[in-house]
Amino acid sequence: MLVVIGFLFAFFLIVGTPVAFALMLASVPVFVWTGTMPTTVAIQKMVTALENFPLLAVPFFILAGNLMNATGITERLVRFSRLLTGWMAGGLAQVSIVLSLLMGGISGSAVADASMEARLLGPSMRAQGFSPAFIAAVLAFGSVITATIPPAIGLILFGFINEVSIGRLFMAGILPGVTLTAILMTTTLIVAKRSGYAPDMTELPSARALGRSFLESVWALLFPVILIVGFRFGFFTATEAGVFLVFYALLIGLLVYREVTWARLVEAFHSTMGDLGMVMLLIMMAAVLGYAMTIERAPQQITEFMTTLTGNPVALLVIVCAILVVSGMFLEGAANILLITPIVLPVLTHAGWDPVHMGILIVSLINFGGLTPPVGVIMFTVCGVLDVKTAAFTRAALPFFLAMLVFFILVAALPALSTALPDILI
Repeated sequence: MLVVIGFLFAFFLIVGTPVAFALMLASVPVFVWTGTMPTTVAIQKMVTALENFPLLAVPFFILAGNLMNATGITERLVRFSRLLTGWMAGGLAQVSIVLSLLMGGISGSAVADASMEARLLGPSMRAQGFSPAFIAAVLAFGSVITATIPPAIGLILFGFINEVSIGRLFMAGILPGVTLTAILMTTTLIVAKRSGYAPDMTELPSARALGRSFLESVWALLFPVILIVGFRFGFFTATEAGVFLVFYALLIGLLVYREVTWARLVEAFHSTMGDLGMVMLLIMMAAVLGYAMTIERAPQQITEFMTTLTGNPVALLVIVCAILVVSGMFLEGAANILLITPIVLPVLTHAGWDPVHMGILIVSLINFGGLTPPVGVIMFTVCGVLDVKTAAFTRAALPFFLAMLVFFILVAALPALSTALPDILI
């Protein structure tokens, strides 16, 4: 039956069926033909999948990210990032990477970050003589930082579906996110110097200008600090942190920056409803298929099969990483987390790997899949906005693929990079 489920899922994806409906249709044989799962149970699983307190963090963080954009905080972060790195070779390309790091504490979505920066910085980078393919590559790879830094939506989904502490996952993503920022900035610096891309600023910013910009952005920069302090001293859970951030964004927009209008609020809520509808539909359908695969003992069978291939924990990790990269080429990130991680995580934990450490590595690998052909969502987002061919993007992205390989090796080989902060703070 597992073969039938896999074949149907692949078939529906190939013919262009939306992922959520492909998940639902692939599970049909289990509760129609075998009779092991009545249709009433399938409907119950759709409903109960959403009746989970930690899952409330998703809509709150999505809404908070859209509200941050509506309040003018994003524009201030752009100015601050430009002063920090605009004087380096590559100029605005470096700015985009730092902005992804700063936006990580706000939007939590790689696709959202890539789309926003492509529209915000893409035209200016092109006007300064940057290759469109290089622009697309920098913006796409930088967006992976946003999906690693808390409150990344992918980490929330991973924690929810695999019963791993979301608070620990949030803390675990900070050091890897900063590490990835440094690796991508170094790669961009090398490529920019070889390509002759000039800095965006002719001289270093003055301390006064930098201080003024920092003060303008401090309300956004404070949130990751508040998040860490809140988790450390037990002031709120991940879900409550999302609620706090929504009110925080509204208060900053209304009382501090005073740039919120009804039109901006309506746009923020409209965008949130669209994003949330997609995510929740995926969760509902993945819950049905996940239950069907549990009935068929898929996790146990896959674990047994992979452990027969090798008993070496490192070799198992390499195999799972390869599976995640390939699945990321065809599945959207949220669907990948909901469908694949409940299968591969038991294999890794059985081999002795820490689930929090693996959570950071797995979510990063899944988002990396969004940068690769043939169905890379992040890649198609930036290429669509900037009108760049996929082949040109792939050629320009080769140095960044190598940079990501270095990052994945570091995260896999140094568990403390992910687990040190959670162990200290939570």
